[in-house]
Amino acid sequence: MQRTQPAQTTAASAGDQSRIHNIGYRGYDGPRLGRSYATRSLYSQSLRGAYGLGRSVKSKVLPMLLFAVMCVPAAIMVAVAVATKAKELPVDYTRYAIMMQAVISLYVASQAPQSVSRDLRFRTIPLYFSRPIEIADYVRAKYAALASALFILTAVPLVVLYVGALLAKLDFAHQTEGFAEGLVSVALLSLLFAGIGLVIAAVTPRRGFGIAAVIAVLTISYGAVSTLQAISDAQGSTGAIPWIGLFSPITLIDGLQSAFLGATSAAPGGVGPSHAQGVVYVLVLLGLIAACYGLLIRRYKKVGL
Repeated sequence: MQRTQPAQTTAASAGDQSRIHNIGYRGYDGPRLGRSYATRSLYSQSLRGAYGLGRSVKSKVLPMLLFAVMCVPAAIMVAVAVATKAKELPVDYTRYAIMMQAVISLYVASQAPQSVSRDLRFRTIPLYFSRPIEIADYVRAKYAALASALFILTAVPLVVLYVGALLAKLDFAHQTEGFAEGLVSVALLSLLFAGIGLVIAAVTPRRGFGIAAVIAVLTISYGAVSTLQAISDAQGSTGAIPWIGLFSPITLIDGLQSAFLGATSAAPGGVGPSHAQGVVYVLVLLGLIAACYGLLIRRYKKVGL
């Protein structure tokens, strides 16, 4: 009997260690929120993240600085127009985003990788799809968030110009028409740039590589197209200038708004596309946006498994 006592003590001790204790967990009996709520939450979180909201102070510095850089020139133009009692604003609404393209490109390069690279790097994509949302929901939320952030970046300076023009008592109808055309232009620009930026950023989980790649694509394409257009203008081949403009995101937006939105073309010699060529610009723009969306869906079908 004395030999069996240690074995009984050991068995009792093992039983105590395997016991499941009640530490106060409660069952959830509230409403089950579905895909739409999860998608909206991801959109909201991504949009706030594009300006560093809800994150560290360090994360707010660059997007807020770029936002200020976008708005300050508009405020200065308005101040000059009011002080000098000018009859027109120094720059058209449709020209402002083209003029500030370097700032917009830098914002896309910094925030597109920020939006998607962390999910890729830390392999959290499958966790998103373990919830109600699907691959298309994830892509739509990220795409819409970056496009909305870009629209805020480019539309707020136009609002500053418009309010300033009304304060300067410029012609209301003319200013309203120009303001509406400018909003259409920056909305298309936001969709195009957000798609290109996300496609490039979704290829690599490394944020630095994503930033460099986005800057390279936007800058090199614009530099190459502008150079070719300048050569065509110098050689008298002005008919080729609108067609060359199809191969850069900036010149694509510039050509579209000079064809249909009453803007003056920024191409060499001010040669913009005709209305017929403008239809090609619209088709290429819509095709690029659809292609970016399709490429993102294809990419996340692979990394989401």
